[in-house]
Amino acid sequence: MTKPKTTPYDVVEYFRDETDMLAYIDAALEDGDASIIAHALGDVARAKGMTEIASQCGLGRESLYKSLSKQGNPELATVLKVLRALGIRLRAEAVAD
Repeated sequence: MTKPKTTPYDVVEYFRDETDMLAYIDAALEDGDASIIAHALGDVARAKGMTEIASQCGLGRESLYKSLSKQGNPELATVLKVLRALGIRLRAEAVAD
């Protein structure tokens, strides 16, 4: 029996528009895991153009890739810079008990 040929899944290929990207980041924020949030920001930054996002953040492209990878642990300041470059604003809301 031959092995089926598989290809790596890349969520970036499935973003149709800004709404998809925002929903993706919102789901990551709802999960609450910092590494998932950083990775989701990295995926959206790749979709928008990592070089441009890094430039707007005043960071090197490679260091931004590293910070926003699954193993990355970006500082809050970096996360806020990336959000600003992506045109996204965080809002606080009360959590229902």
